[in-house]
Amino acid sequence: MTPRERRILIVAVLSSFVAFLDGSIVNVALPAISRELGGGLTLQQWVVDGYLLSLGALILVAGSLSDTFGRVRVLRVGLIWFGITSLACAVAPWGAALVVARILQGAAAALLVPSSLALITSTFTGPAQGRAIGVWTGWTGIAGIAGPILGGVLVDTSSWRLVFAINVLPIVATLIVLAGVREPARTAPAARIDVAGACLAVVGLGGPVFALIEQGRLGWGSPIVYLPLVFGLLSLAAFLWWEARAPHPMMPLGLFRVRNFWAGNLATVGIYGALSLGFFIFAVYLQQVGGLSATSAGLAGIPATLMMLFFSTLFGGLAGRFGPRLFMTLGPIVAGIGFLILTLAVPPVDVWRTVIPGIAVVGLGLSITVAPLTGAVLGSIHPEQAGIGSAINNAVSRVAGLIMIAFAGTIAGEQLGVAGFQRVLLVTATLMFAGALVSWLGIRTPKSGADAAAPAAGEPA
Repeated sequence: MTPRERRILIVAVLSSFVAFLDGSIVNVALPAISRELGGGLTLQQWVVDGYLLSLGALILVAGSLSDTFGRVRVLRVGLIWFGITSLACAVAPWGAALVVARILQGAAAALLVPSSLALITSTFTGPAQGRAIGVWTGWTGIAGIAGPILGGVLVDTSSWRLVFAINVLPIVATLIVLAGVREPARTAPAARIDVAGACLAVVGLGGPVFALIEQGRLGWGSPIVYLPLVFGLLSLAAFLWWEARAPHPMMPLGLFRVRNFWAGNLATVGIYGALSLGFFIFAVYLQQVGGLSATSAGLAGIPATLMMLFFSTLFGGLAGRFGPRLFMTLGPIVAGIGFLILTLAVPPVDVWRTVIPGIAVVGLGLSITVAPLTGAVLGSIHPEQAGIGSAINNAVSRVAGLIMIAFAGTIAGEQLGVAGFQRVLLVTATLMFAGALVSWLGIRTPKSGADAAAPAAGEPA
């Protein structure tokens, strides 16, 4: 690895580490945030969903921005903006200010992940590219482990505000390293930015999410609830209409004619919707109802991440040999059983008998599922379409989590208790089982290990 390649890899790892760390660190801080700022479950939903809303809506168009203005430039802007919005979250005096800061922070995160991966793929080739992506993936996994523990320690020993302020340290380090990176030469024409599609996506997602979260407080009969819902649904319909006709769509709908691509993304809706909903309610319940400290709640989720780090490569390799269908069916079933085990965690919560076994089974299920799912989606399309295919699948997973967290209050009730927690986990398990069913019925094993014969975006599979 040359010094330039090493520097670029460090930049890509650090910039993505910030975004993934923030995604995993916040859940354990939610009870402390609501204790200080009020707002109950509704504020907790908005703190998570505000971030996911802008991230999910803009992550597709962020790839076009990276291609148009340069990956290094977009990455630098994203890092600076993420640092500013992190500090805005840290000093937020009331709940509404925190939610606005989180929405702006999600927009910054949308610039980081696609640009960091694009920097790797434009710098490394062949086996070196695979190793670089492996390093990037490993460090994002470490962010998943470190986030809940670090968040719990900061909440218990100081303040939830440090959960956001601490982002500044890796951002400053990344900007220092990035200063020595020159923009790679462009090898293809600049991509057009689908501004209309991005605007329709933001409104189409924001309206329904606002209605789902606020209906618990205002009721479905309130015009403040049903008008954003109707306007948002109309915007989503307009988004699909526009993407089918736009000259440079941010989400090429032709990709969904490929069987494993549409089936894999449909399975992603159930699987990642379940994950976001399950882990959101898990961290809040253990503290607010189970009486655990933030640190203990963070540690309780670690077995799932460890299982993924230990076994994801194994099951990814097995799926490469035997095809993804079996693993995408069995994995969500195992994870769903793990969430059902967690329903036994009633006060006084026995962490070692209910929480740890349940979360470990969830982690095993995810280990069986995630790599085969990614391989099925991206392996079904031509290699030159892998970038947009990955961005679409990432956006689908974020939006699924966004919608399901918006439903959390409807399922659990405004005040979270044991019964509400169990209802949410039953829904979570059901979503996992639905993902398994879609995988079994929809996914097909490729006839050969290579995907050279995969159909193009406009061809049926």
